Amino acid sequence: MSVRQSWSGAARLFVGAFNAITNGLTSSMPGAADKNVDMLIGGQAVIEGVMMRSLTGYSVAVRQPDGGISIKKDKLTSITKQYPFLKLPVLRGSVVLIQSLILGMRALNYSASVATEGEDGEPEMSNWAVAGSMMFALVLGVGFFILAPLGITNLIRHYFAPQMGNLAYNVIDGVLRALFFFAYIFGISLMEEIRRVFQYHGAEHKTVYTFEANEELTVENARKKSTLHPRCGTSFLMFVMAISILVFSFVPSTAPFLVKFSARIVLIPLIAGLAYEIIRFSARHLDSAVCRTLIQPGLWLQRITTKEPDDNQLEVALVALKEALMYDAVEPQQAAVA
Repeated sequence: MSVRQSWSGAARLFVGAFNAITNGLTSSMPGAADKNVDMLIGGQAVIEGVMMRSLTGYSVAVRQPDGGISIKKDKLTSITKQYPFLKLPVLRGSVVLIQSLILGMRALNYSASVATEGEDGEPEMSNWAVAGSMMFALVLGVGFFILAPLGITNLIRHYFAPQMGNLAYNVIDGVLRALFFFAYIFGISLMEEIRRVFQYHGAEHKTVYTFEANEELTVENARKKSTLHPRCGTSFLMFVMAISILVFSFVPSTAPFLVKFSARIVLIPLIAGLAYEIIRFSARHLDSAVCRTLIQPGLWLQRITTKEPDDNQLEVALVALKEALMYDAVEPQQAAVA
């Protein structure tokens, strides 16, 4: 497999994982809805398609090479029903993160198999190619977003600020991590394949907006909506970056490099849980100026991660939501997340 194929495959998997992580991470209702009920109406963009999820079901709609729409759907079972303690604050954020990632990666794999289907009906990507791309994506993610910023911060302290405190050390590390992340997102957004994924992300948001407005799920209605959604889980990652600076500050900056690196892996569930609680609260109180300010960075990031979709892409997103809603008797005014 060539370097270009590996880079392209890793980029697709990274975007898929990015969308999977942010899928369904928040839940909120408009002011008129019952705020004691969590409605997870939302989804994620996949390769040439969209995955939508409702309370008890999900649907993946993918545009086939011949122009048709392939659909995969199934019921959802929540582990929190079997183990109620997993609903505890902070802990529930990690649970939702893991569930969303598993579901999102399944949707991504399905979309890849449909979108890359060759003329003979067999997927163009072999199992070895997929495994190679996943390994490349994992190495790229750990090296680019954790190891490199931490290593550069260590060099800065060693050569320029030997007396640097924990907070300053982690602020520099956090800023570098954010810069690396934004640079990578912007860079892959220039790739045609990834741009199409971001267009489907925009189609997903427009579709959820249409549902929330209690309008008929048609291309004409969805076309008028914005691609930027205040309850998109993209904001979750912005909170993760900010919270990580504070949490990592409890790890001594003078600790061995391996300890600091390991802490950045081990503490991810805690950080995710804290970020989940903050974005959950802010999404429920969009009438507050403070909460609107908190989600603003996520909207800015969406200007990169969402693009204006065409009507064919909107059609796919609408089909995905209609199929997912068949599992629930959901009232449109109780819609929750994008």
